[in-house]
Amino acid sequence: MLPAPTAPARIEHLDALRGLALFGIAMVNIGVFASPWWGLGVTDPGFAAPLDRAVNALVAMVFEMKFYLLFSFLFGYSFSLQLSAARRAGEAFAPRMGRRLLGLWAIGLAHALLLFHGDILTTYALMGALLLAMHQAPEALAVRRANRLLLLTAAVWAGLAVLVWIDGAPADDAAAVAAQARAALSGFSGDPGEVLSARADALWSSAWVIAGLQAPCALAMFLYGMIAGRRQILARVDHYQPLLRTVRRWGLCIGLPAAALFAAVQTWAPGGALELFALALSIVTAPLLCLAYVAVAMRVFAGRGGARIARALAPAGRMALSNYLLQSFVLSLLFTGYGLGLMGRVSPLGCVVVAMALFGAQLWLSDAWLRRHAYGPVEWLLRAITIGAWPRAQAAAYRSR
Repeated sequence: MLPAPTAPARIEHLDALRGLALFGIAMVNIGVFASPWWGLGVTDPGFAAPLDRAVNALVAMVFEMKFYLLFSFLFGYSFSLQLSAARRAGEAFAPRMGRRLLGLWAIGLAHALLLFHGDILTTYALMGALLLAMHQAPEALAVRRANRLLLLTAAVWAGLAVLVWIDGAPADDAAAVAAQARAALSGFSGDPGEVLSARADALWSSAWVIAGLQAPCALAMFLYGMIAGRRQILARVDHYQPLLRTVRRWGLCIGLPAAALFAAVQTWAPGGALELFALALSIVTAPLLCLAYVAVAMRVFAGRGGARIARALAPAGRMALSNYLLQSFVLSLLFTGYGLGLMGRVSPLGCVVVAMALFGAQLWLSDAWLRRHAYGPVEWLLRAITIGAWPRAQAAAYRSR
């Protein structure tokens, strides 16, 4: 029989992965805040120099379509651990998880309307409800469902690419796209009321992408994470070394070339059928690369220097929800009319520097906060909603579940 892993090691590694995911999400989300051209299928003409394009390509290759999937995988993993803990305690799991998901949805809705139209929390809450309905499925069935979700989603986008290619229509009119970008810049740079209006418009226009891309991919990663959590793969790393080596090898060999293709097309040939084909390819390969990131990180964390990295990342991961919202709050102050209104004025390289500085500050703040508090502020609120009582606030020996 395998020895039971110690709780602190398991928690630290999981939270370190959450912290790593936070960094990747900041690297992607800052581009949405910084450029009114984001998502329009056209390169921002104000930042089209070779260095700007190279930075955008690097961010797309390494971070886009990977780190929200990493968060999704960890959501599923934690779901499985919470279910196991509830069973051991003889507690009803579904009502508690239902309250938790409802609270997460409400927090996400406020986040989407007030801070960031690219919110993922509402999607997680809705897909989490589906996961709750499917959580008793055998492992093989859960894996088949996840595989089919990814393949079906990729097929839909590939089919759309075929239709665009057959139609042969020219790309969107440049003047119309420029008008959209000017309208976004004007709205997000205006007074708070104009910012809210612009965000509502952006939220509505991005809803179909969330429903047709992020939601099914997130649910697939929930299912993979749930199975990994059942097997305690990340808690029993030594036992699963052959599996982790295989994931590293194939995830990097398949995922990196596909990610490079996706980034190149998105950066140098955006819009049209080719970008849609690259997106379809990314839908089925990005999960492999995401899981390879997990396997690489777990190998790094096992080393002496890696253990220090894990300890540095873990506090931010313990407060992942609070930090996710804090990132949006700070970026809103920097780039919208809530504060400095810097949208359209910061280069891609400048955005990378800002994201790194912001995450570095979050590492320090998270460690300082958790020295005196048991939970992050939003985690405390969500836990109160989950258990129907006010949890303790002062720091003590940390228990994640």
